[in-house]
Amino acid sequence: MRDIKNAALDQTITLSVAELMTLSATLQSDGIRLEPLTGPFTGVHDPTGVGSTLFAVLAVTAQLDHDHIREKTPQGQRAAAARGRHGGRPALIDPDSLTYGLALHDAGTPDPGIAKQLTIKTGKDAGRRPCVYRALAVVGDPSWTR
Repeated sequence: MRDIKNAALDQTITLSVAELMTLSATLQSDGIRLEPLTGPFTGVHDPTGVGSTLFAVLAVTAQLDHDHIREKTPQGQRAAAARGRHGGRPALIDPDSLTYGLALHDAGTPDPGIAKQLTIKTGKDAGRRPCVYRALAVVGDPSWTR
């Protein structure tokens, strides 16, 4: 089982149902009781009898929910793509600006000079200057990486 003893308090730890049940058994054998801090079962978890059964049912339910989400997400992405919706960050600059920026680069214009001549045309950042490195890195030119 993974070492979770040294995890930071704000660090998220994801366990499988088997790992969760092993952790629960280990805690119980060490005399440690689980106490849900939020949700409908707030309070002390009784590690014996009905309490352990409830814990197991909740762990399995959470795993089933997780598996369902993992199964349905690609289907939703395919359905969205069929409707013309594609995930990810929108392009910072249009193809014409990209071509113009590359032409400036090939002509020896310094990066700050290129940035001053490009403008984002759509989206929430319309009218602002793009980050030249990020905007033009899409062409795969190694000279555009820092």
